[in-house]
Order: sequence, then C-alpha cells, then structure tokens
Amino acid sequence: MKTTLSTTALTCALLTAGFAAADAEAASRSVVRTHAAGSATATKAVTRQGPQGGTRVRNRSTTTDGQGNASTVGSASTTGPNGATAVRNSQASRSADGSTQRSGSFAASGAKGSVESSGGSSKTADGSVNASRNTSATSAATGNSVQSTASYNQATGVTRSTTCYDASGASMSCPSR
Repeated sequence: MKTTLSTTALTCALLTAGFAAADAEAASRSVVRTHAAGSATATKAVTRQGPQGGTRVRNRSTTTDGQGNASTVGSASTTGPNGATAVRNSQASRSADGSTQRSGSFAASGAKGSVESSGGSSKTADGSVNASRNTSATSAATGNSVQSTASYNQATGVTRSTTCYDASGASMSCPSR
C-alpha cells in the first residue's frame, strides 16, 4: 500500500507543475456509430494545452454488439512544461455471461525518477476473481529502485512481494518511511 501511495504522490509531483486544466485550451471530438443487429461504437478524443506548455491527450473507444457483450479501450498521455511525462493505457470487456476482464498499464518519468505499473483482473461467469499488479519505481537522485508484485486469487487470497535495490542492482533492505 505504501508503494501505491508513493507511486501516486510521485505521479502527481511529476505532472502538476505548470499544468492547470481550468486555464487549458481544449479540443475534443465524440463520434457514435450504430451498426447492424444493435451494435454500436462510441469514440472520444480530447486534447488539452496548458497555459505553461503542458499537454494532455485522451482517447477512448467503446463497442457493444447488441448481444450483451461490450469492450472499451482507452489511453491518456500527459507532458508537463518541465518535460515530465505520463502515459496510461487500459482495456476492459464484459461478456453476456457476466464475465469481465480488465487490464492496464501506467508509466511516468521526470526529474525525480520514474514509475511503471501494470496489472489486470478477471471475473468468470460463476464469480471467480483473479487479479495481479506489478509496479517498479526508480529514484533519479539515488538510483535506488523498488519492485513490487501483488496478486489475488479466491483460493489463496492476497500475495505481496516487495524488493528494493541499490543503484548497482544489489538487493537491499527497503527503507521504512
């Protein structure tokens, strides 16, 4: 959990400097297309330019087939005026039988370091759930890094593993906050 909070804090710090959405210039486009047998596709793209040079681009596309199946894919990329970047990609689907799948990835980098995270979850039609996430972060100041994995399975519960490395790649004790 501390890794998740640290990842979130790092991401916010990398991106907030100079990017104010309220003062941003935005352009967007939304399109809905209907197809045979009740299926449809909806897409949306939004581009924002911050007053100090930051940019943000978001895209999303959702498709339904008229039979109870749906899927969506989305992405977002942000570049701060100081050169920090962040990219997010996600996919999700739902089948008519009630099963679902979801996956996504995230990466950010800037003057203070970098972070990458990816994971996914699934639920079968009978309600069985599995999920996993892998996260790594590296400090630009020290070169030290952390790698964390977490998984959930209804049969075994939650499993977590976190390992810290020094700048040379040797395993080290993870610092306590």
